[in-house]
Amino acid sequence: MSDPKPVLLLTGASRGIGHATVKLFQERGWRILTVSRQPFSPECRWPNARESHLQADLEDLGGIAGLAEAVRARLDGGRLHALVNNAGISPKGPEGGRMGVIETDAALWTKVLNVNLVSTALLARALLPELERARGSIVNVTSIAGSRVHPFAGVAYAASKAALAALTREMAHEFGSRGVRANAIAPGEISTAILSEGTDELVDAEVPMKRLGTPTEVAQTIHFLCTDASSYVNGAEIHINGGQHV
Repeated sequence: MSDPKPVLLLTGASRGIGHATVKLFQERGWRILTVSRQPFSPECRWPNARESHLQADLEDLGGIAGLAEAVRARLDGGRLHALVNNAGISPKGPEGGRMGVIETDAALWTKVLNVNLVSTALLARALLPELERARGSIVNVTSIAGSRVHPFAGVAYAASKAALAALTREMAHEFGSRGVRANAIAPGEISTAILSEGTDELVDAEVPMKRLGTPTEVAQTIHFLCTDASSYVNGAEIHINGGQHV
C-alpha cells in the first residue's frame, strides 16, 4: 500500500532553514525523512523523529549509495515526492573571518565541494527512480554568495553555491522529461541562531526592505516549489533576500 502522505527527504534539518522546513511540511501533512551527520538526539520532540532520522556524512561520497538504500527502505510504494538539498558547510578562519583563495587548501576545497555540490548530484541520481514514480520535485538551496562576493562567505562556499545553481539547471534539463522538476532557492541574510558580526550593518546598507528574512519565509518558498502550485516552474533560482540582489 502506498504512503497516504507525500514524503520529503531533507538534508541539513537540524537548525535554521532546515528546522523551519520540517515544521512547515509537518503542518501541511507531509511525512519527513531527515539526513544529518549527527546521531539522533533524544531531545528532539518532533513526532516520529527517531524513525525519520538518517545519519550520514555527505562528505563521504562512498556512503551515498547506502544512504539511498536506507531512504528506499522507509518509502511505502517506492515514491519520494520531494528532495530538498539544504545541507551545506561554510568554513571560517581562526577568528571567524571569511576564507579566500589564499587561505583555502585542496583538502578544504574537496570537503566543501563534496558536501555542498557533489553529494547533491549523487543523491538525486540515486533516488531518481523514486522521484519519477511520484513525479516529484528537487529543491537545491544555493545562496546569494553564489552570484556576488559576500563579506562573510568564503571562496569555497561561494563557488560551490554558484556550481549548485548550474547543477540545478542541468537537473531541470535532464529530469524534466522524466516528470521530475528541479529548482533552487538563493537565500540572502536570514535570521538564524548564528549570524556573522556586521550583519545588521550589511542589512541596513544593502537590503531595500531593511530587515532580515526569516527561516519560515524560506521554508514557504521551498514548500511552494514542492507542490502543484509550481507545476510549470523548472530550472529556476528564486532569490529570497529582500531585494539585496538588485
